Amino acid sequence: MVEVREETKLTLLEIYKETGIGLEGNILKLIDSEGEDEFSLYIKDCIDKDKDKRRKRLEITKQVQDQNKELIKAKEEIERVNEELKLSLKDVQKAKESVENDLDVLQKKTQYELINTIVRVALFVIIGVGVTTTILYMVSMFTGKDTQIIGSTWSNMFGILLTNAFSIVGTIMGVKYANKDK
Repeated sequence: MVEVREETKLTLLEIYKETGIGLEGNILKLIDSEGEDEFSLYIKDCIDKDKDKRRKRLEITKQVQDQNKELIKAKEEIERVNEELKLSLKDVQKAKESVENDLDVLQKKTQYELINTIVRVALFVIIGVGVTTTILYMVSMFTGKDTQIIGSTWSNMFGILLTNAFSIVGTIMGVKYANKDK
């Protein structure tokens, strides 16, 4: 045990009375306070306060440790959810790409069918007009009618039909290739 001088005891008691600040920690276990009632009460009071402070610090430490455990669990849960979200995002992106590809194929198929129909109708009109004009020209020739007007009409008709046919096909091909990058 450590003996404390009388002057030190008086100084410690005076500080305690004026400010409420006393000794703390393991030093209290080493001080010999027997024999003097006031100093003995001071040491006992300091030991009690020290125990209370240690108990409070221990409780706070336990609370902090519990909170840290909860935070670690929450962090792990957040990481797990993030991984699930990343996987879901990848799945959604794959589904989106698949839908976009399907839509692109459907649009191309529809455009191809439309172009096919337009070309077919244009060819039928061209062939129909050409055949009709040719039949009229042949009937005129065999019946002995004047074929000069029908001949020039027949020639002009074929020129116009061919020009229009190529114009339609060119327009369709231009639209097709213009939309190719989109």
